[in-house]
Amino acid sequence: MGQKIVDYLEERVRIRALMSFLLNEPIPGGSRWAYIPGSMVLFVLILQFITGMMLAFYYGGTPDHAWDSVNYIDHLTYRGVPVGRLIRGIHYWGSSIMVIAVGIHLLQVFLWGAYKRPREIMWLVGTVLLALTMTAAFSGYLLPWDERAYWGTIVGTNMIGLVPLVGEIIKDAIRGGVGLGALTLSHFFTIHTMILPTLFILFVLL
Repeated sequence: MGQKIVDYLEERVRIRALMSFLLNEPIPGGSRWAYIPGSMVLFVLILQFITGMMLAFYYGGTPDHAWDSVNYIDHLTYRGVPVGRLIRGIHYWGSSIMVIAVGIHLLQVFLWGAYKRPREIMWLVGTVLLALTMTAAFSGYLLPWDERAYWGTIVGTNMIGLVPLVGEIIKDAIRGGVGLGALTLSHFFTIHTMILPTLFILFVLL
């Protein structure tokens, strides 16, 4: 039965050629442990997408529901989300692992000189992915809407406001006003769940 499905797809979309292209890329010098950081980044990114989508089913992105929804996800009794704490824990720690993995991968590329011609564009894509990773970690920090997230976001957005000429404009645009409020949470939720995942997919495909 499985073979018939594969044959059906092969006849119409050449599934074997596609899988070969994705999984059988030739590696100069053969596979080795030193190539793990790049694969780890991709694995953790996929894990973040999956756990993030699962959390989004239960998260309430408003000031009066955000903390309660996170507490509900974390609740271990029959009233909480099944394995909610585990899923949120994977997503929470996955963000830190993602930052570390991207940093290690870029450092490795730099030390090996793998950013030189003809791979300059890949180096630039990598730096953009690092910026996206840091932005994802920062934007997700506010979403529980507790005191630590609130004051951490104030400090972070104040730092953005120190950028010459455009800092204050960007800060007020991100916050949705002078101070933090419902629009701030809405902006961060939109950035974290819609804009950043789209950009991640586009740049990873490059």
